[in-house]
Amino acid sequence: MLTLASRLRALDDAALRRTIEIRAISAHGIRDFFDLAEALLNPTAVQAALSRLDRSTLAVLAITATEAPADPTDSATSSTPTSTIGGSLGLDALATRLAELGGVTVTRADVAARAAVLDELMLAHLSDDGLRVYAAVAEHLATWPDLGLPSALELASIPAPSALATVIATDSRFTDRLAAERAFAAVSSIAELVTELSREPVRELSRGGLGLPDTKRLSTVMGVELDAVATYVATAARAQLIAHSTGYWNETEAGEAWLLEGTAHRWAALAGSWQAALPADVRSILAHRPGVSWGEGLRSFVTWLYPAGGEWMDTRVTEFARDAELIGITAHQTTSPAGAAVLAEDLEGAIATIGASLPAEVGAVYLQNDLSIVSPGPLAPSIDARLRGLADVESRELALSYRISATSVNRALAAGETAESLLDFLRAISLTGIPQPIEYLIRESAGRYGRIRVGEAAAPTALSRSYVRSDDEELLGTLAVDQTLSPLGLVRADAHRLTSRFTSDVVFWALNDAKYPVAAENADGEILHLRRHQLARVLPPDAPDLALILVEKLRAADGGEDVAADAWLARQLDSAIKSKQTVIVSIAMPGGVVVDYLLEPASVGGGRFRARDRRADIERTLPLSSIISITPAP
Repeated sequence: MLTLASRLRALDDAALRRTIEIRAISAHGIRDFFDLAEALLNPTAVQAALSRLDRSTLAVLAITATEAPADPTDSATSSTPTSTIGGSLGLDALATRLAELGGVTVTRADVAARAAVLDELMLAHLSDDGLRVYAAVAEHLATWPDLGLPSALELASIPAPSALATVIATDSRFTDRLAAERAFAAVSSIAELVTELSREPVRELSRGGLGLPDTKRLSTVMGVELDAVATYVATAARAQLIAHSTGYWNETEAGEAWLLEGTAHRWAALAGSWQAALPADVRSILAHRPGVSWGEGLRSFVTWLYPAGGEWMDTRVTEFARDAELIGITAHQTTSPAGAAVLAEDLEGAIATIGASLPAEVGAVYLQNDLSIVSPGPLAPSIDARLRGLADVESRELALSYRISATSVNRALAAGETAESLLDFLRAISLTGIPQPIEYLIRESAGRYGRIRVGEAAAPTALSRSYVRSDDEELLGTLAVDQTLSPLGLVRADAHRLTSRFTSDVVFWALNDAKYPVAAENADGEILHLRRHQLARVLPPDAPDLALILVEKLRAADGGEDVAADAWLARQLDSAIKSKQTVIVSIAMPGGVVVDYLLEPASVGGGRFRARDRRADIERTLPLSSIISITPAP
């Protein structure tokens, strides 16, 4: 522990902070570098770190601990922090030994990379002499067989399970079709999710997850089962298409741009984010075996690869396998051709492969007299996005249908469209021209648009933050008595103006939802085009940096080499006092003479310690600064 404490103290702040973060060390109870070293070498903390390591890295650690046992003096005793960890094992010798045990070629470079990981995790120390394992880590590894975990020899010598099973050609063709269907369904459902959140964000509960009403709404919009909503939300969030902001799930800028991409590129964004989050070793084995069945074979391999992973790794594999099925990376636990390209980090190849299997996009629709719009197939994303601004989606099957209404037209006008721009757009995509009822509705709505104006009050007060104005006194009177608008608290200011205690955007959308021809304006009377909900930003959690706080605390408590040495001696004496252990204390006397006392420590404080001399049967009080070493009595 002393050696590790000294090493931690010598790190710069950035490296120390990273050590605390990657080992997930809690600041509770840590006052100095000795406490931190003790926390890092705690058996529970050591096991947590080992559970994240793959078999090859564990073999490097275990063989080093076995072939070059840690020296017990690491946890024994010296008055200065210079004790060693124990014997080291050179990287060349380590590579040779691992090759002998495993019967495979092991290079020095591979061993060096694994040793660097162990060094960064503070499980061992890598130097020019080789790799040295901390005593506490070696002791914990020695208990693994009793815990049902592999020994050092088993880690290095047991080969991987048999290769994953290859799927026959007939099943492969079925897999390809099913994977493409799932890819299209996932993209369509997530597109509906992102679009819905752009119109109406959903609240994240304080205990996590979505409320039942929001889940039901999203389930209906997305066309998926209630239980699947959370999985789709997690998939979209992983691709950063949506984000959690101020208690709500919102669309992001990336999500807005994603909606304008083609189906194959949309799918690639989902698949790429899935691949990036996959454990590197699992990704590697799957990338080199396209068209294989995952199933129990994959689980057996992952169990072999992460022998201490336990429930943590099993949960990860379950989640990734589930998501792979969801987005068409696999079908019936078999890698699809597009999925194999994703695993090989060939997204362009994956896009070309999946694109050939997806339904062709269309760029034209049928406009009908009943104000409906019918698409004969999946629409090009840019056309679909603009149509959704003009009309409401009625059917979300392969052939979508939309319906135009006065409210939807008003929504398009509020977003910056005009009657002519809307009609020109419809003419360009219609296979049936523009029916008279649709043209009349658009022109009539555009003519009425802006008869009611909403803006911010010039001198806002608590009771008057915005205004509603209109030249039509009768229409304004209707607003004042409309019970659906009573929550706005509209108050007559003069013949052509009402005021509200709410902001102008709240008032605008309330009037728009009530189907009034409302427009927002600025102080100069110019029409503004509002967005109902702001885009969310994918930001790191706004929380205190606990690791940095602990680093600052440790630096503040550090009093230099002399203080560190005294603190180490005091810690050893405290341990002896608690265990009522007799120790041999070597004291430097005047003239360079060293005297050994057999003492039973009683108390430590003020740079001195009091103890019972077992040989002379008297009580002694000695300065800590005179102690050369402390060793347990036999």
